[in-house]
Amino acid sequence: MNTPPVRSIHKYFNPAQYTRWLLAFLLICLVAAGCTPDPGAAQKTSPEITGKLADVLERGVLVIATDADYPPQSRLNAGIERAAGSHCDLTHYTANQLEGFDVEVAVEIARRLEVEPCFITPTWSQIVAGNWGDRWDISVGSMVITPPRMEDLYFSQPYISGQAVLFIHKDNQAYQDIADLSGKKIGVCTGCAYEAYLNGTLVIPTEQIDFKIKDAQIFGYDTDTSALADLAAGDGLRLDGVLTDPDTGRQAVESGLPLRQLGGAVYHDYSGVAIDKSSVSDPIPLVERITAIIQAMHADGTLEKVSRLYYNGDFTSPAAIFDIQALGQIP
Repeated sequence: MNTPPVRSIHKYFNPAQYTRWLLAFLLICLVAAGCTPDPGAAQKTSPEITGKLADVLERGVLVIATDADYPPQSRLNAGIERAAGSHCDLTHYTANQLEGFDVEVAVEIARRLEVEPCFITPTWSQIVAGNWGDRWDISVGSMVITPPRMEDLYFSQPYISGQAVLFIHKDNQAYQDIADLSGKKIGVCTGCAYEAYLNGTLVIPTEQIDFKIKDAQIFGYDTDTSALADLAAGDGLRLDGVLTDPDTGRQAVESGLPLRQLGGAVYHDYSGVAIDKSSVSDPIPLVERITAIIQAMHADGTLEKVSRLYYNGDFTSPAAIFDIQALGQIP
């Protein structure tokens, strides 16, 4: 049998040419892979995303102002180390260092924005005054939406509906109705809606307010908890009453302070995420995105779940149906 001659592979295969083809093929693959960014990257570079929202997404962190001592809304946990690998500035707190209803809401907003939440705890008066100088992006601090605040701040769809109640010393038997506190010494957080109520100037969109307490002697505090501590010092010693929310008062009682709630709700309100109007970048895209996120959190039951966890009830449903367009804050 004749065996056919073996043909040299080099007659048909040029190593140098093959190498060029292989490099060209690999280059095409790399370019193609690089031209298919992940959804987060597309979100950060999309030309439709502008203003403060674009800044936050590009930076990859959302800086959130809240209160360091306002349980159950927010509280700073002493002694907890920063989360490892965090991109938060060293002057900020990481999410694991705080807890509370407002904190959980803020963390979920950041998660849906696909950025890391970082927290800062300025004074309440600094937050409500606006003109933040871009030191933080948003405030999630159970801030009640009022027309005076809307002069300096934009608000998102409300994420919770609350109420103001009056606490007095448990030994007091003279006061039977909240109107009995007219002319008395009442503690409130400085700059809060509670203070505006006592001044007779509070306006809550969509709500009709009955100003039952007249001519109160108003004592301003950094937080409600400080006012409640002074009230607990003795009946009428420093204060006759404190206007606050039910859960802050309840936690004070559960902690051992000799206080009790007098009557029912003084008024109802709505709290939203606040964003500074004076931001260098246009804040409206961020307002609109966070409003959409809050509305989605209402729709999928997230906010109700967190409300039941911290307040043992659903205080979010009225906020879900609040007509944000009625505020007329965005042209």
